[in-house]
Amino acid sequence: MVSSTLPPSTRYQRRRLSWEIWIVLAVTVGQSALYSVLSLVRKLLAPVPLGSQQTQVNPSRDAQAVWDVVYQLLAVFFALALVALVVYLLWEPASNALRRIGLDFTRFGGDLWRGVALAAVIGLPGLALYAVGRALGITVAVVASPLDAAWWTIPLLVLSALRAGLTEEVIFIGYLFDRLRRLGWNDWSIILTSAALRGAYHAYQGFGAIVGNVVMGIVFGWCYRRWGRVMPLVIAHTLLDVVAFVGYPLAAALWPGVFAPVPASTPTPSPTN
Repeated sequence: MVSSTLPPSTRYQRRRLSWEIWIVLAVTVGQSALYSVLSLVRKLLAPVPLGSQQTQVNPSRDAQAVWDVVYQLLAVFFALALVALVVYLLWEPASNALRRIGLDFTRFGGDLWRGVALAAVIGLPGLALYAVGRALGITVAVVASPLDAAWWTIPLLVLSALRAGLTEEVIFIGYLFDRLRRLGWNDWSIILTSAALRGAYHAYQGFGAIVGNVVMGIVFGWCYRRWGRVMPLVIAHTLLDVVAFVGYPLAAALWPGVFAPVPASTPTPSPTN
């Protein structure tokens, strides 16, 4: 094996790095991916067909509005704390981790237009794939936000979208690229592995979501390989989720057969929330 020819210090560093990766995945996106896959398995074993089931992405956390807002804000805070932990692990003496993975504002203008363009490229095919998956019965009805929205709902949904963008792109792309490259992985192995993990992370939504997110992961990974910056990916992901979350009530009203909740099944919360 390659490690047997390395100096002891290097072998130690590789083992330590491997353990770090597994631990990070176990407490962040890897944990959610496992629960997501189990959620899909349970849906497949249920007596109700997959296409007649639904899942909630941003469910209410308490019947009382004040406590619901408090719990929603805490959920965002602790999710972003995990992102901060990953950035902290990437930090090195004389090396700014945020600048190294391209999560800074030094080139925000270029990052912004790239992010907007990427959101458009991913968003429309993703919407079509969801509609096809619903028509084929291989994708559950995804309730992206409450239909009876209050005035504070939209700011919370925007924060939830930002949380998802930072969590997924910093860990799936920035962190895994940095760490797996150090273990000697080539870029396409990293891209495909990260994309597969992203697909598993969204498995609770059904097979259409798995395919769509694997494709999204490949595109985002290729863009990171080309640009070397996470910021455009975070912008694109956040924009996609803001449109999906905030626009969901309108979509449910216009296309009830595709987006409206399915009354025949009990909704289950997203394992990633």
